[in-house]
Amino acid sequence: MDWIIGMQKAIDYIEEHITEEIDYETVAQQSFSSSFHFQRVFSILCGYTLGEYIRCRRLSLAGAELALGKIKVIDAAVKYGYDSPDSFGRAFQKFHGLTPSDARRKGSSLQSFSPLVLKIVWEGGSRMHYRVEDKPELILTGYKRRFQGVPGDREDQECDFYVHTRAQQYLLNGMSDHPETQHNVIMNIDDEGYDFYIAQELPRHTRERMGEDCVLGEPYASLFENIRVSAHTYAIFETERCRYPTEVSPELRRRIVSEWLPGSGYQFADAPEIVVTHWFSRLGCQERYRELWIPVEQKG
Repeated sequence: MDWIIGMQKAIDYIEEHITEEIDYETVAQQSFSSSFHFQRVFSILCGYTLGEYIRCRRLSLAGAELALGKIKVIDAAVKYGYDSPDSFGRAFQKFHGLTPSDARRKGSSLQSFSPLVLKIVWEGGSRMHYRVEDKPELILTGYKRRFQGVPGDREDQECDFYVHTRAQQYLLNGMSDHPETQHNVIMNIDDEGYDFYIAQELPRHTRERMGEDCVLGEPYASLFENIRVSAHTYAIFETERCRYPTEVSPELRRRIVSEWLPGSGYQFADAPEIVVTHWFSRLGCQERYRELWIPVEQKG
């Protein structure tokens, strides 16, 4: 229950200071958690980042004030944290679909974005198998793309990334001793996005000699980089066995945050998140699954 009260206090704090510069550390303190933990939980549960939520609330309130004729455009820009009327106008038009000046005209159609209100919904009552392990340093080889936008958009970007990089995946699989096991690494996470790697764990001699003609050759080796993941503690969860585990892993991540994490005694740690997918190649195989490695640390 404490985490629900804390989350609502954080949301209330944002509303009370919506026209001021908002420090994420101070917001997180309202929920008795670290800034990194709060932002990860917020984005997974709410479907948008903390920064996007604050921007949408400000633009919604600015639109309402302009429509009532209570404020000038330049004053609205300053009040809601924009450096200039031009930057405010671009953000306003992207959100509302019309300019701030148009919003002052009677009959203009505007977008509303209401504040979050947490409600208690009885969920859970089902088993979640997990284990907490101290993992040693892991060295992977792969390639990345920076994913940005709201979390829902990032899931679409992941699908697109897989589809358009089949050749790189085939090359990595050909060098691996375990081609049916693929790693994803999510790192450098901030309010705007994160780096997403598609990678394999290669034998050391292959990794070190990848640029030689007998292994891959320099032109192709330049497509990849080595990713060093430091030793850390992970809570590891598995999806159900099914044909397409990529489709069920987002819901498992939401359940981890909403059902397991609040009472676990752990919080998100500022470390890479890892997804291990076991792609068994048998046609129509229903035994494929994903492991979600959530970096954690004990609270307090």
